[in-house]
Amino acid sequence: MERYKQRVEEAVRFLRKKMVEVPEVALVLGTGLSGLAELIEAPVVLPYEEIPNFPTSTVVSHAGNFIFGRLSGRPVAVLQGRFHFYEGYSTRELTMPIRVLALLGIKNIIISNSAGGLNPSFATGTLMVLRDHLDFIPDNSLRGPNVDEWGPRFPDLSAPYDLRLREATLACAAKEQIDKVATGVYVAIPGPSMETPAETRYLRQCGADAVGMSTVPEVIVARHAGMRVLAVSVIANVNDPDNLNPIILEDIIEETRRAEERFSRLLLAVLPEI
Repeated sequence: MERYKQRVEEAVRFLRKKMVEVPEVALVLGTGLSGLAELIEAPVVLPYEEIPNFPTSTVVSHAGNFIFGRLSGRPVAVLQGRFHFYEGYSTRELTMPIRVLALLGIKNIIISNSAGGLNPSFATGTLMVLRDHLDFIPDNSLRGPNVDEWGPRFPDLSAPYDLRLREATLACAAKEQIDKVATGVYVAIPGPSMETPAETRYLRQCGADAVGMSTVPEVIVARHAGMRVLAVSVIANVNDPDNLNPIILEDIIEETRRAEERFSRLLLAVLPEI
């Protein structure tokens, strides 16, 4: 653990030298959602490969850049692409960038992802604001020795997603007349295989509204570090276990990109409210 701590702190020191100002908000851009980064003003773009000890993304749809700049007038740090358990990383390794963001002094984080809909009332393109989650990834990002100055040994997760940020997001969606916005419960599975019909039924019965392969390990670390969390899933497809069509990654990316304009409008409206 001491070696991991040193690696994190080395990345923090490197990034501090690149900062013009301390970001107020961090954003994690998931599958098919990297386009928002193109709207960043005065961007400082750092490929993950240039940051000491950073993991590297192996997923084609994740650009792999750490960006400083401004969005909606707010100083931000953006992870343009993330890491996943199915890539072979432990959850501690894949959440290292979140730990780095927290140690840079960032207090608020917006996490996005592309997800499969489980709630039959959802439509493709729905923007689901997370109100809770289920963690089915067989590894916890806090497993092992705890670094007390980073957070408590047993962090409270009674409210993993900040209520005020969630309410502000829904209010902004109404004000901007952005359609198909809902709240729901996200379930994280290890992947990379997609869900079978039986698994889809099971996840629904567990109370999940959407399923994906990310986000929850990042949320756990963010909450451990005391960050306020807002998370949004773009529902790329809706899974009907009785008529389950083949789930193809390229189709998921395409559907997510179709919703990206509405997603970007929503986040740009929310940022000034944080």
